[in-house]
Amino acid sequence: MPSLPPRTGPLTDLRVIELGQLIAGPFCGQIFADMGADVIKVEPPGQGDPLRDWGREGFPLWWSVVARGKRCITSNLREAEGQDIVRKLVAQADFLLENFRPGTLEKWGLGYEALREINPRLIMIRVSGYGQTGPYASRAGYASVGEAMGGLRYVMGEADRRPSRAGISLGDSLAGVYAALGALAALHHREKTGEGQMIDATIYESVLSVMEALVPEHQFEGYTRERSGSILPNIAPSNIYEGCDGMVIIAANQDTVFARLCVAIGLPDLKDDPEYKSHVARGRNQKALDDMIQAWAASRTIDEIEQIMIENGVPVGKVYRAADMLNDPHYAARESLTEVPSPRWPGIKQQNVFPKLSATPGKIRWAGPESIGQHTEEVLTELLDLTPEQVEKLRASGII
Repeated sequence: MPSLPPRTGPLTDLRVIELGQLIAGPFCGQIFADMGADVIKVEPPGQGDPLRDWGREGFPLWWSVVARGKRCITSNLREAEGQDIVRKLVAQADFLLENFRPGTLEKWGLGYEALREINPRLIMIRVSGYGQTGPYASRAGYASVGEAMGGLRYVMGEADRRPSRAGISLGDSLAGVYAALGALAALHHREKTGEGQMIDATIYESVLSVMEALVPEHQFEGYTRERSGSILPNIAPSNIYEGCDGMVIIAANQDTVFARLCVAIGLPDLKDDPEYKSHVARGRNQKALDDMIQAWAASRTIDEIEQIMIENGVPVGKVYRAADMLNDPHYAARESLTEVPSPRWPGIKQQNVFPKLSATPGKIRWAGPESIGQHTEEVLTELLDLTPEQVEKLRASGII
């Protein structure tokens, strides 16, 4: 097996042991790997992470993103010898990351209290649907359910239809981001005290955290946010408008920006009209204002609309699809997409490491290990000092 490129980024001195599967936990691990940490993903022998097979038939590309930059080993966590491999790895790790249903690791003797006896500096990152405590803790939790409980699903979609969803597993990704944020905060605490701790990150609370003033609006005003399609009620103009060859978003709800929009669409006096001159007035007359802008946009191409808005200092943007991203000069200049080494998918482009750091930028070393247990022997001999013969014995017994 060819040697892997060196790790770069701000976290090269850290090691993460990643348990669990699918998205929420592994997305957190992806963030750590992108930033240079040594992420060792533990999968069950013979089957691996189910995400390896997710995607369009014949193109399981999702795995190549979530598993990028990680080393993958196998260990049967239902057997004592497999559990012991994790304990030995934890002794040399900074983080253990997992997204099993709460109680699963405790059943295997790998709960936080047990592992902190091995490594008091360990930071344990636990990602779940509902958390490690509370009456719902033992429930299985997926992103779709967490998005519903966190309040997001109810407000997504058109007002006259059942709630919609984003075309991505948003709740999982949010949980992974918050888990990484909590872990780095715990790392800062450890630098001051030498003590590790446990991070309890949930899908539903990750969604809840981005729900703005939804709860206090109900509490103090009796107001419940409803589905409103492509607009936010009373925030106008800010909508999707159709040109003759596509769609653009124009956002001009601030007074000064609205004045520039009025010039751009040939209605300069509109900015002084009492029906539209203030934020409250525009919100009250939102539909009529959107109709005027749509009438102006309908006969123009999206390139023309975009250029006119840019010249007048009005925020505007095409509604991008993947093809637009691949051909956009700003994407190219900022390397928002980058080509990632991959024997299976030569030339594959993925979203680049984000956020960008000026002094210690991260780098994607490869697009997801292909074979299950690809780095098992490497990790067990390098970190646990096992001999090739001992590794082969574990393999023969089904532990790895």
